[in-house]
Amino acid sequence: MTHTDETRKEAIDTFEGLISILEDGKLGYTNAAEHVDNHAVKTDLLGYARERDLFIVAMQDEINKLGKSTDTAGGGLLGTLHRTWIDIKSSLTAGDSDAILNACITGDQAAVMRYQKVLEENNLEATQIDIIAKQLKSIQHTLTEIKAKKAH
Repeated sequence: MTHTDETRKEAIDTFEGLISILEDGKLGYTNAAEHVDNHAVKTDLLGYARERDLFIVAMQDEINKLGKSTDTAGGGLLGTLHRTWIDIKSSLTAGDSDAILNACITGDQAAVMRYQKVLEENNLEATQIDIIAKQLKSIQHTLTEIKAKKAH
């Protein structure tokens, strides 16, 4: 698909919305890692935060390819839909590992839903869809891992 001015703007808006979600996730995982006692879980949470950072870079690269600077990317409207990560802050005050992991699960479930919606809309080029699909698969894998940690 060749981008017209309108589809180019829609693609940029889509990527900026996903960046906002990823930034929320990165911050959420970093905050969660600071408040868990289990060293292995802390390491995993920091790894998930780093992964979100790499995802952000990939999204910014796509925005740059579309001709927009990413100096101001993120923080878009779609990010306001993903404020479930904010729940982590209230969980942290209790210091409850299960509550922290529950907040991580809730945040990633919201991210998965948004990614799936983007893929269903299918308004992007094949290479862009591939990037989003790979990130979605990784987020789903992370979600499975966190649920397994909570079960133990």
